[in-house]
Amino acid sequence: MTNIKLLGRRTDDTLTWKTHIGMIIPKSSVACFMVRPIKSFVMLDTLKMVYHSSFYSIINNGIIFWGNSPYSNSIFKLQRGIIGIIMGVIVRDSCREYFGLLNILPLISQYIFSLLLFRY
Repeated sequence: MTNIKLLGRRTDDTLTWKTHIGMIIPKSSVACFMVRPIKSFVMLDTLKMVYHSSFYSIINNGIIFWGNSPYSNSIFKLQRGIIGIIMGVIVRDSCREYFGLLNILPLISQYIFSLLLFRY
């Protein structure tokens, strides 16, 4: 299998984006670990700012290419985890309503929104 790096994104000859997503996961995991220790010291707006500056900036880069990959589910799990940390939710509970409360789009919705922005 051949990996190619083009404009900061890694892909292989099957265009599954598995390599690129594998490179994003450690970077976005760091964002989860950044939020947890500061949660008890800062306000919700600051936590959202940390989310957008660390996690969102990583996943939004090139999402129109890799957003529909079957491997993107692991990124969504990390996103759900960081939302759970911000809102103080138990890991197994649903975070659906918290995305709306925080005005944050879930990964698939962000992918669709980015495609619409790219198209128009």
